[in-house]
Amino acid sequence: MASAERNSYLDQVVAQSAQLEQDLRVKKAPMAPAPAAGGGGDTSNRARRSAAEAATTPPTAVDVRVTGFGPWKTVLVPPNAFVVHTRRGRDKPLHLGLGTSFRYRSATDSYLVVPGTMQTILLNAFCICRELQGVLVQAYVQWIVQDIATAYRKLDFGDASDPMRLVNLQLKEQAEAAIKDKVATMSVHEVLSDKQPIIEELTARLRGVAEGGGDSDTGLGLRIVTVQIKEAVVTSARLWENLQKPFRSEQGQLARLAELGAQEIITGRELASQRLDQLQRLENDRELADLKARNAAAAFDRDAAERLRRGEREQADARALASQASETTLHELQLEQQRHAQETEMRRLRLELEQTLQRLTLDHELAVARDRAEQLHAAALLELERDRVGQDIANGRSPEAVQAELIARLPEIVAKLPKPDELRTVNLSGADGGSLSGIVAELAAAVTAIRSAVAARE
Repeated sequence: MASAERNSYLDQVVAQSAQLEQDLRVKKAPMAPAPAAGGGGDTSNRARRSAAEAATTPPTAVDVRVTGFGPWKTVLVPPNAFVVHTRRGRDKPLHLGLGTSFRYRSATDSYLVVPGTMQTILLNAFCICRELQGVLVQAYVQWIVQDIATAYRKLDFGDASDPMRLVNLQLKEQAEAAIKDKVATMSVHEVLSDKQPIIEELTARLRGVAEGGGDSDTGLGLRIVTVQIKEAVVTSARLWENLQKPFRSEQGQLARLAELGAQEIITGRELASQRLDQLQRLENDRELADLKARNAAAAFDRDAAERLRRGEREQADARALASQASETTLHELQLEQQRHAQETEMRRLRLELEQTLQRLTLDHELAVARDRAEQLHAAALLELERDRVGQDIANGRSPEAVQAELIARLPEIVAKLPKPDELRTVNLSGADGGSLSGIVAELAAAVTAIRSAVAARE
């Protein structure tokens, strides 16, 4: 699981930093001792002693050559290196400066050679930001020795193979601490988007330590040339991917919208092209149908003209034969043939005419039937509309109007009622209508009369 969530970009940055640090290291071949002047046996002995001393002397980072032997040695310092030459019994250096060569007594003298070239410190600070997320800040600091008189007293340049190693380590630790302190007050987005506050904080702290804020007595004799932030990478692969997702999603959305727009334009053009093709095809079909109709009409006219010509020719031939024939039988035969041909042609023409008339009649009847159906449909629609309007009017009438119409039509209703076969009346006024017994007697008499009438009918 851990290998699947490794931050490949972080690994690449760390590998490049290691390669750059290895490339910045100075690689020098060991120097061969210079031959001393003179000749003879003493020269060979001195050469052997110089070779033995050179073999026991460790290689130095600065190309310093020591010539001579015994008390007559001379130290040759390159022009881009600082040298501090002291002697026993002297409280101040005999030689102090850049590229100063001097005579050297091994019994009483000591010297220190410091590179005067610009030094580069690579920083890989693993920090924790304000959101408690790991961030790798990769930076570099370039510095030089500004005042060797102050620097050699306060700094340790005693490593002959790499005099700047301890100084670089000290400055590196201070720089990493400054970066971590500044990143701890910033968010992830601030660290990734704006590195200038980190550069300003780191520059201020290193210059305060190395240069002393303008006071040479409090500084280290160094000068900070430049401070730069190369990379700022989130160490968590998942967080790094999540930070990149919004921009990637936005770009993917823009790309998808561009694809959709292009697809829409292409689809529109394809549809327009298909529509043009269909219109062109329809136009071609219409022109072809017109051409076929014209050709058919021309063929029909040509056939009719040919039949007429043939008929006229046959008639002319018949007339010629009739005029030239001398025999009555031959003449009658020719006339019979001519009449038979004419009758055949007339039957054929009549048949064609009848077919044409039938077709026209059918077309006319179909048109008449269509018109009649449309008229019936329109009349039905009109009748339905009239009924609907009448129904709406009837539904909208008031009860008084309905009652008045009913009263007006009572004679008609009574006239249509069936006439009774017989009429029987029951007189209820004979009894005493004022008393209860009289009313009951009248009702009983009425019921008896009704029952008898019903029984008589059955």
